Formats: sequence, C-alpha cells, structure tokens
Amino acid sequence: MDVKVSDKTIHTESNNQDLKKPSREEAMDAVRTLISWAGDDPSREGLVETPKRVVKAYEEFFAGYNQDPVKVLGKTFSDVKGYDDIVFLRDINIETHCEHHMVPILGKAHVAYLPKNKVVGISKLARVIEIFAKRLQTQETMTMQILNTIDDTLEPYGSAIMIDAKHQCMTTRGINKPNVSTVTTKFSGSFSNDTDLRQRFMQLTKE
Repeated sequence: MDVKVSDKTIHTESNNQDLKKPSREEAMDAVRTLISWAGDDPSREGLVETPKRVVKAYEEFFAGYNQDPVKVLGKTFSDVKGYDDIVFLRDINIETHCEHHMVPILGKAHVAYLPKNKVVGISKLARVIEIFAKRLQTQETMTMQILNTIDDTLEPYGSAIMIDAKHQCMTTRGINKPNVSTVTTKFSGSFSNDTDLRQRFMQLTKE
C-alpha cells in the first residue's frame, strides 16, 4: 500500500519484492568479506561463527520488510461507550538502523490519535512502530510512515507522533557527539489545526 505525503509516495510495505534475495550462504560470504576488509581473519576461532550470527541478527533487525503494518491495524473496534478523547502511547522503545551507515538509532516514540469511528488495540500501535523500525530508516521517513499509516487505516480526526532518538552514526563516529538526540514530530487533522490539542500532546510526552 502507498501513502501520499505531499508529492512523495511512501510505501508502507517493502517495495523491493522484485529484487532477487541473496541466499543465506551468499550473505554469510559478504560478512566474511567485510571481516577481511576490516583487517581480521574470518577463519580464526573467534570469528568463524560470526557470519552465521550476523545473518541471524539481521533477520531480527530487518524483520519489518516481511510484515504489513496496515494489516496489523486492520482489526478495529467501534464500541467505545462514548469515549471521545485522545488515545496516547508514551515511551515506546525505538530500535532501528540508519540507512546511510547501517548502525543503530535508539530512542523512544510517543504517538496519539483522536478516534472518529473506530479504535484499535493499543498493542497494535506499538507493533506498527516496531515494523517500521525493523527496516533501514531515516528518522524523518519513519515518522511520516507511522503517522500516515495510522491516518490512512484508522481514519481518525487527527494523529500525532514524536520520536526522540540518538543516532550512532553521529554519537560513535563522524562528529562524535554522544549526548545529541534528534527529535522529529508530525501532526495531522485536529492535532495540526488545534493549538491546544497539540500542546496537550506535547505536555503528555513530558509527564
């Protein structure tokens, strides 16, 4: 499924279905090549099992390419006994990888939506965030993907998201600034139009 963001289309599912996926052995050979390039011997005792471990770890790190966030949000509920306030989740752990350097981005996400006709189990919202996190990402793109998937699937009055994360491509290499975090926010619908509602969301992220 594609979600339109201004003039840019964001794919909520992996758009690499036509690419030929290398075999497990080819992936392990690539790891051996990187070990050799780094200056070590991939056949020495401490490294001989490393390619297998790295490939297994990558299956976990990038499991989101095989999952559809829209389907996760597909089961909704309309009977909420008149509840008409925001649904807010705070401090959802983010563990993703920078698409530029393939090193971790670690932080937290805060997300909210104002239901119109349907709500979804709160664990499903956290699951959607996890699916997008388990892909190669930029924080800006991931922020938009999450918000637009919520908007497109739940059709709320509005939604909001904040991600606060540290990028190891910045904290452990390059400029080496370990205490710098990156904050991205995006608001839609009522959260975009109503200053009080938006400020309420921002306050809830701090409590």
